[in-house]
Amino acid sequence: MSSYVITGVSRGIGFEFVRQLSENPANVVFGLVRNKAAVDSKVAAEIGRKNIHIIQADTTDPEALKNAAEYVSKKTNGTLDYIIANAALQAKTALVGFDTLSSGPKALEQDLIDHFRVNTIGAVHLFNIFVPLILRGQAKKVIAISTGISDTEMTLKADIFQATAYSISKAALNMAIAKFSAVYREKGVLFMAICPGAVDTGSLQIETEEEGKLAMAMFGKFKEYSPSFQGPTRPEDAVKSVLALVNKATVDSGYAGVFLSHTEGKPYL
Repeated sequence: MSSYVITGVSRGIGFEFVRQLSENPANVVFGLVRNKAAVDSKVAAEIGRKNIHIIQADTTDPEALKNAAEYVSKKTNGTLDYIIANAALQAKTALVGFDTLSSGPKALEQDLIDHFRVNTIGAVHLFNIFVPLILRGQAKKVIAISTGISDTEMTLKADIFQATAYSISKAALNMAIAKFSAVYREKGVLFMAICPGAVDTGSLQIETEEEGKLAMAMFGKFKEYSPSFQGPTRPEDAVKSVLALVNKATVDSGYAGVFLSHTEGKPYL
C-alpha cells in the first residue's frame, strides 16, 4: 500500500491525481481542500472510491495542516509515502504584465503577497508539518507542482511578460524545494519540483471578451516560445506524465532538489 497527501484537489490536475492514484485499491489517497463538503460530493459523484479521504485544510493555515497530519497519521499508523503539493493561486492578474499592474501599487503588492503566501509559504508549511510522516514512510517522495514560466530562460526567450506574481512565487517554490532537499536528501527523502506543462484547469475563469483576448495573447507567447504548442493539455494526460516521472525519480539518481519539466526536457510546454 502507498499513501498520498495531495493539496488543491477540488478540480484540475489535483482532482485528477486523486482519480488516477485511487484506481489502485491498495493506495490510500488524502486530498486537502478548503471546501470539504463540495469536494466530498464531487468525489462521490465522479469517482466513488472508498480509499479517498478528503480533509478540510487550507495550506496557509499551519494549525489546519497539523490537524490534517494527525488525521493522516491515525489512518496510516504514523507514516506517509508521497506528498504532492499542487494547491496554487493563479489570479486574473496573470493576463497582464507589470506595465499594467503598476497603475495600482497597493493592489500589485497585495497580489504578490497573496501568490507568495499560497504558492510558496503554504507549501513550506505543508512540507514541514508532514515530513515527520514521510521520514517513516517507504517511498519518501515530496513533489511540488511548478511551472515553466518560473524559469527565466522560458520567460526571456519569448518575452513572456504575463503571470508575474504566479511566476515569481513559483520560482521561490523551486528554491524552497532545493533547500528542503539540502536538509533531507541524506535522510533518503526526494524533494523535487515538476512542471506539468500548460494544462486546461480552468483556473483563470475567463468570463469576458477582453479576458479572452488577453488569454489568447498569452497563449501566443507560449507558441512563440514553443512553435509546436497547440494549446493546454488535458489534466488526465498531464497527471499521467507527471506520475511516470515521480515513479522513475529517486533521491540517488540526480533528481534530488531539481526542477524539471514532466518530459525531463525543454521546451516546458
